[in-house]
Amino acid sequence: MARYRDLAARVRADVLRGEYGEGGRLPSEEALAAAHGVSRGTVRQALAMLRAEGVVTSRRGTRRVVLEQPRLQSFGELLSFTRWARSLGEEPGGSVVAAGWREADAVEAGQLRVPPGESVFAVLRCRTLGSAPVMVERTVYPGPIGELVAAMPADAVSVTELLEAHGLVLADADHTVDLVLADPDDARLLGCPPGSALLRERRRTTDPTGAPVEWSEDRYLPGTVAFTVHNSLATTALSRRRQTAS
Repeated sequence: MARYRDLAARVRADVLRGEYGEGGRLPSEEALAAAHGVSRGTVRQALAMLRAEGVVTSRRGTRRVVLEQPRLQSFGELLSFTRWARSLGEEPGGSVVAAGWREADAVEAGQLRVPPGESVFAVLRCRTLGSAPVMVERTVYPGPIGELVAAMPADAVSVTELLEAHGLVLADADHTVDLVLADPDDARLLGCPPGSALLRERRRTTDPTGAPVEWSEDRYLPGTVAFTVHNSLATTALSRRRQTAS
């Protein structure tokens, strides 16, 4: 992990524990650098990330102020359904509906940077919160990573955690959120009428070298989750929150 990301994670954890209090001021850049044994440049990069997430203010010339807000999600929680659910105090679950090797279609080949028709490992899962189905997950993995996933227990709750246990670092992700109509598999697994609107998140995750690790399409029942985007000059941060269907 880059040093500034590590520092941002530490400061974020301090904020979430209430170390500085809502509206409190962070230590100076010099004090943070000395306390964590990093350069002031690293501190500035970490603070830029926290500003982008809305953790602290972005006023220049003053010590950063902690903003009043709900708990933020980490990068890992946004990638992993299991970690996200646990962070909310929910009980995550799921079952593998189908898994196996097949040829990549044109979209999958482009996202995974493999030749069309190359063998990929595809997994179809139904994900639950508190035993209620909320999402159908379709994930495709390129060859070497697919071999790791294929060897995992069928009842594994989190593929992300198991990949990390094998030393695979998930460094970056691109997300696209839109609507899609439920197909017969969605309707059967989620208990919704065929053709009903579902919230769709498509995600490509890469390792530190930029090599694709997975291409996933997750389809959520309406009223179960919502995605929020925070914009800033530094970056754009995406978060996911739980909703209760009315």
